[in-house]
Amino acid sequence: MSETYVRPDVRRFLDHLNALPGPRAHQAGPEAGRLMAIALRYAADAEAGELAVRRDLAIPGPAGEIGLRLYDAAEARGPGPAMVYFHGGGFVLGDLETHDPICAEIARILDMPVIAVDYRLAPENPWPAAPDDCIAAARWVAESPEALGRAVTGLVIAGDSAGGNLTIVTSLGLRDAPAAVPVIAQWPIYPAADPANSYPSFDAFLTGYFLTLEGMVWFDECYAPDKNDHRYAPLIKSQEGMPPTLVVTAGLDPIRDQGRAYAAACVQAGVPTLFHEARGQIHGFVNFRKAIPSSNGDVARSLALLKTIIAQGEW
Repeated sequence: MSETYVRPDVRRFLDHLNALPGPRAHQAGPEAGRLMAIALRYAADAEAGELAVRRDLAIPGPAGEIGLRLYDAAEARGPGPAMVYFHGGGFVLGDLETHDPICAEIARILDMPVIAVDYRLAPENPWPAAPDDCIAAARWVAESPEALGRAVTGLVIAGDSAGGNLTIVTSLGLRDAPAAVPVIAQWPIYPAADPANSYPSFDAFLTGYFLTLEGMVWFDECYAPDKNDHRYAPLIKSQEGMPPTLVVTAGLDPIRDQGRAYAAACVQAGVPTLFHEARGQIHGFVNFRKAIPSSNGDVARSLALLKTIIAQGEW
């Protein structure tokens, strides 16, 4: 068996993380873990930078208000597509702040409004609170041009890790019960696409590569899903009729093969699909652009591929 390739900057970051003293998030609990996630953002991610628009909103949801954040490189724009972005964090961690830099970068590079969704987190709000909020938020973006200040002609659904799962689940929800405008693309980033099944990468990268077995077990216990429901395990459903899709995975990720399996399922279902794997890279890399400088290239390549999908519209 060939030796596992780890990029030099990834190796340095992993050595630093693995040497840190103190409890990990799954040992500290949800509240402390969320503070750790915010601290990691400021230590490891790039600066968010300036934008013409960065505005927080609150919209009605299934169980109260849902927080959103609108990013736009333009103060005003004509009708066009908009991205709805779901953050990662195992359905337990993460918020608008942890993913502020990547959402700002996407808005700049794609020259498109990006709306980040602050969906309810477990264990306080177990499954299906998160997918319920995400589907509701996507519908709101499609149907509320006056409140948003932008006329949206199509949705690009995107998210990382748990947010990658929610990306697929939301696209399925809008496929089966369409919103006011179509979903023109989806971009699941190292998604938890098939969490009900085990794959070789799960055993290969469980220790020392940022995402660990203990952490994933804790996330699942907090989330408390019905593992036979497609809103947790979206590969239970056929992917036929899904929007053009870009799947991005990380080569050193325990859930890497879930993303590979999802891309294959899309191809088999006739969905126009692009696949990119960041070799020698770890789970979470879109949030580590300062600590792992080569992550900037991975993000740039992914956005270039997504641009080709969006430019072709309905393919």
